Amino acid sequence: MTPARDGTIAGPIAVQADKLYAAYEGEPVLAHVDVRLPAGQWTAIIGPNGAGKSTLFRILVGSMRPLRGRVSVLGESPARQRRRGAIAYMAQQEAIEWDFPISVRDTVMTGRYGHMRSDPLWRRLMPPRLVEPRHWLAVDAALEAVDMAAYADRPIGALSGGQKKRVLLARALTQQAQVLLLDEPLAGVDAASEALILDVLARERAAGRTVVMVTHDLVSAREYADQVLLLNRTVIGMGDPEEMLVDEMLARMAAAGWRGPSEEPQPRREAWL
Repeated sequence: MTPARDGTIAGPIAVQADKLYAAYEGEPVLAHVDVRLPAGQWTAIIGPNGAGKSTLFRILVGSMRPLRGRVSVLGESPARQRRRGAIAYMAQQEAIEWDFPISVRDTVMTGRYGHMRSDPLWRRLMPPRLVEPRHWLAVDAALEAVDMAAYADRPIGALSGGQKKRVLLARALTQQAQVLLLDEPLAGVDAASEALILDVLARERAAGRTVVMVTHDLVSAREYADQVLLLNRTVIGMGDPEEMLVDEMLARMAAAGWRGPSEEPQPRREAWL
């Protein structure tokens, strides 16, 4: 449900953050961030480079702790919910080591590792080809959803930019999580991949999942999102896309923030192991 004009939300909350403050080497990246993201809805987070969007995501997935403030996902800490498989995170393409020698199918299978914790120990010690069939079924379903089944055995380094984004999305989908966090899933993709990614996310939202997407694409945010969060190191506003994506609000967002680095520090690239 879209937030009311007074900022309240009627209905369950998927993500809640109170008074978040984060900094790198003493330079503030987020300050006084209060967020309530409704469950089962699509929220688009929009802000300039260096606005703290990726930092906020790292906090929401539990890979970074704020210096001050509290955050919960579905009523629990982000780290606990990620271990439970309730959160799926699609990182920026630049955060991945694409030269790692691994196939598309095995890459998507890494999204199932959290679910494998419930398998018997002897099963978890078996070679990948002998894991529980349900894991491979989830992988194949995710590859079909993003139209990448035909590329399952191809090395990830041989893919185009749009295909890489589809693989990252499939990896998130295979986790079958309640909350999907996607960091710029539309950046650097071709028109066909953009349309497919948006269609897949629309289906996930229709199935009752919470979609939270960082994007610079105002057109897709206006068309698909239930609400837009404007962020520039602090929350500028949150509400209906038609109310947030207007010149006055965008100008206010651009003028906000602190002087300092124009880019957030980037995380170390991730290998697939």
